[in-house]
Formats: sequence, C-alpha cells, structure tokens
Amino acid sequence: MKPTATSRLGAWIAILLGSGYFLLPLIATFEFSLKMKREGYSFEAYKVVLSDPGFQASFGYSALLALLTILAGILLVVPTAFWIQLKLPRLRPLIEFITLLPLVIPAIVLVFGYLRLYGSGGWLPFTGSERGTDVLLVFGYVTLALPYLYRSVDTGLSAIDVRSLTEAAQSLGSGWFDILRLVIFPNLKTAILSGAFLTFAIVIGEFTLASLLARPAFGPYLQLIGANRAYEPAALAIIAFLVTWAAMGLMQVFSRNRAALGADEH
Repeated sequence: MKPTATSRLGAWIAILLGSGYFLLPLIATFEFSLKMKREGYSFEAYKVVLSDPGFQASFGYSALLALLTILAGILLVVPTAFWIQLKLPRLRPLIEFITLLPLVIPAIVLVFGYLRLYGSGGWLPFTGSERGTDVLLVFGYVTLALPYLYRSVDTGLSAIDVRSLTEAAQSLGSGWFDILRLVIFPNLKTAILSGAFLTFAIVIGEFTLASLLARPAFGPYLQLIGANRAYEPAALAIIAFLVTWAAMGLMQVFSRNRAALGADEH
C-alpha cells in the first residue's frame, strides 16, 4: 500500500516538529556561547574552557575511568553472556532482568548503598583511600553501563552460531580461554565497540556517583562551572554534546561497516 500525499505531509511535519524540539535549544545554547565578547560573536568561551586546567584534568580523569570501565565491563559481560547462551539458556530471562535493574534503581540509591558497604567504616573500606574510591567509582560505572553493554554483547552473540563455533574450537583442542580469546571476541568486535562507545558516553556525563564520592570527574566540573560562570557552561554543554554524539556516530560507523562486510561475505 503506497503512502498518500497526506500521510507523507504528516510524516514530514512530525519530523520537522521533532527536529525543532531537539535542535532549537541546542542552536540557542550554541549561539549564547558565542556572546562572551560584547563586540560580536567569538569562540572565546571555548578557548577559556579548553585552556582551563580544571577542564583538562576532569575530562582526562573521566576519560581514563571510562576506559577502565569499558575494560572491566567487557571482561565481566562477554564471558557471562557467552556462558549463558551456551550452557544456561534458561537463566537468560533472569540475567536480562538483573542487568535492567540499574535503569530502575536511581544512581543516588546505588551510591549510598556503596558508601554503606564500602565506606571507611564498612567491611571493605574502599573509600579509605583515593585509589580505592576510584576503583569503587569504576565498579559503579560498570553497573550503570551494564544494561547497554550486556544487550550489545547478547545481540552480537545471537547473531553467530555460538555452539557450533565452540564445538569446532574444542575439536581442535582449544580450551575455554582460547575459545573466548580467539573465537568469541573476534566475532563480537562490532557489538563490543557499540557497548564501549555507549559506556564512554555514560561515564563522561555522569554526575551523581562522582559527586557523592567526591571525585574530580567531568560531571561535577560541569556543575561547578554552571553555578559560577555565564558563557562557559553553554560552551561546555556543546562540547559534552559533541563528545556524546561522536561516540554515537562511531558506533553507527562500526555497525554499518560490519554489516557491509557481512553482506560482502555472503
């Protein structure tokens, strides 16, 4: 059934309204960030922000924690999702439910639970040192990213014949570690990268965990600048937006490249 002219017009109106809803505030924020100098538009606010040692330190800190979170999340999620699909398929609904809990439980509840269990008076006092608090923050970020990382990996595993690949590798004498390293991980590159970019975007913009654990992350820095400056917060908002969408764009690029390679193989 071909769409009518009326339905096409309605679709375009909906697209334009949706685009305006998202783009107009962004354009207004960008335009405001260029007004730091009275004589006209300039990128002075961006220059001030990018040259600020606080920006460089906080962004570098969050980027490092994002990489550690991605590494820890991959080492946790890939073997778990692989084992669930291969040996324990009946537990898959339960695991999916557990990985969805971070979307239901607020981050502030999560961090207060961490402080209760792992505070200086807890049985495992992570917050007794800066490095211990950093480790605890990485664990918190892994929890927040779990719904996205697990689903990316689980979707990737569903797209390949895990059982046949595993049996073929075992017939050649490979152990479980070699199967994961040489068979499963190479076939999950796109899924892992998709989850990694989502995780990076989540960690860069996260505020609650880093603030309540008193760590110098990018999220608290954004809040601090927003409370004390005028034009720099708008510039920071645009920068954070660009970083997030760059991660999303890279995810789409890798996904399309993977699909194109798969089509060429067939």
